Amino acid sequence: MLQSAIYHRMSEQYCYCLDNDNLIINIKTGYDVDKVYIIYGDPYDAGIMGGNERWSGKREEIYYKKRLKDHIWWTTTLQPKYKRCKYFFELHSGDECVYFFEDGFLTEDEMNQEGKTLSYFIMPWMNPADVCKTPAWVNDTVWYQIFPERFCNGDHSIDPENVLEWQSGKVGFRDFYGGDIRGIRDKLPYLKDLGITGIYLNPIFEASSNHKYNTRDYKKVDSHFGTNEDLRKLVDEAHELGIRVMLDAVFNHTGSDHPMWQDILEKGEASEYADWYMINSWPVDKEEDTRDGRYYSFAFARYMPKLNTSNPKVQEYLLDIIKFWIETFDIDGLRFDVGNEVSHSFLKAVRYQTSHIKDDFYLLGEIWHDSMSWLLGDEYDAVMNYPLSTAIADFWVYKNRGRDSFEYDINRCFTMYYAQVNDALFNLLDSHDTNRLFDKTGHNVDRFYQQLAVLFTMPGSPCIYYGTEVVLDGAHDPDCRRCMPWDEIESGKKDAEISEMKKLIALRKELQACKSRNFHFPNDIPKDRVISYIKIGDNESIQVYLNCEEESVNVDISSFSEVLYCRKWDGESLGRDGILILKK
Repeated sequence: MLQSAIYHRMSEQYCYCLDNDNLIINIKTGYDVDKVYIIYGDPYDAGIMGGNERWSGKREEIYYKKRLKDHIWWTTTLQPKYKRCKYFFELHSGDECVYFFEDGFLTEDEMNQEGKTLSYFIMPWMNPADVCKTPAWVNDTVWYQIFPERFCNGDHSIDPENVLEWQSGKVGFRDFYGGDIRGIRDKLPYLKDLGITGIYLNPIFEASSNHKYNTRDYKKVDSHFGTNEDLRKLVDEAHELGIRVMLDAVFNHTGSDHPMWQDILEKGEASEYADWYMINSWPVDKEEDTRDGRYYSFAFARYMPKLNTSNPKVQEYLLDIIKFWIETFDIDGLRFDVGNEVSHSFLKAVRYQTSHIKDDFYLLGEIWHDSMSWLLGDEYDAVMNYPLSTAIADFWVYKNRGRDSFEYDINRCFTMYYAQVNDALFNLLDSHDTNRLFDKTGHNVDRFYQQLAVLFTMPGSPCIYYGTEVVLDGAHDPDCRRCMPWDEIESGKKDAEISEMKKLIALRKELQACKSRNFHFPNDIPKDRVISYIKIGDNESIQVYLNCEEESVNVDISSFSEVLYCRKWDGESLGRDGILILKK
């Protein structure tokens, strides 16, 4: 048995409370392990400390597993009667059997050696206050990300002086087209009809750029977008339509024209805000970027100096802003820009405050990598699931990858965190920070919809970037921030594309199986680039087929009750780049 491939610890995603009653335990092994049993019970079943009775627990086989590239992930859910759990594992590989304890592996003879003290794994107490809780509504939400400057110009009277005529082609870094809050409000019925139930807005507070990530005033909506009252009306009107609203929290840095930074430029080290930013040497006011290290900034952009979110005064300042946003606008969540660079201590304070103002408030971090240390239940509820978007895209990028590779990559994304975090993950295929999905798929519309089919049938909460419903094109920033083509939409030229998106959104909203975290890959068609996976819901199950082979493949649907969604399906064979979603 390859013992070096076996891993478990009583912490993080290996042992945690799903809720007040259920304890999830996971163990990772190599492929040589055939069976895994868990022996568990209450730590005090053998009497109080000092008793002579040998502890023994209940033995259960762990059946549920996921395949990773080099490991198998075994998972089980226990219900400890007294909220405590003592346990160890029994592992089988062929005729070999070992027992796995906190301090290592033992044979049966070693385990039963007289005088041997066994180091069991122990979950000491399932404290309700320590259970990671995520907002239940998020899993039911279909998000729509809006880059306000490019979505819709609804009020020309507040256009920037250098505004350009609205158009659907390529755009420049410093272009302004006049998108505003009035435009978003005007299009709320459109979003409702599409099936959207959540809006994520890129920054809308005062800033000099078109992207608004260089904030000058956190409490004032940018005048080219409208007023604070306009934002409140937007949220109220969205709520009336059953649509939640999440704002962008840009707290890693401010703009260089923020009054606090301007005070530093004027007074130097004597400024009361000198320790509010991360300044390493003086003077700070130079034309060069910040690669010389005089102060830290977002990337090396001199116009976005980095806030010191470890400073209690800065934390107090930002917490007041969050309180103001919730109480003034009644927002439902915040997405934290550069969410892995603000301090953990600040995020813990944010979690405490928001939970006491609005107990189902959604805290989302922009983190592109493994984020377990932010997702323990006292900071973010979830992160933007860029690992999932990469896992999905890679299968179509690398034509030599087989379905096993797809399975490994998807399973990795959903074994990284707690199950309740998986329910709230913000799943996306593109954003204002990436090239658009149509560009990613090489302008192949069939592969475009194949990837969307995966997005809408994965655990978590799916988000489409504005314009995806009309197959909007765009390479990397700034090209991914093109203007929404309302002329084409309103003339009916995009009806077919919008109809296709409505089908996928309706499928997601109507079938609990699409949202379920319970899935597996039967790989029941013997073709290396035909993906097949089953989603198991409370009331129904669905099976998804994606044909990425060069030719058509036959699919037997006799055991299914209904074809829910399809592309390039003739009733017997699934064409190249085709999609088939069936109901069990």
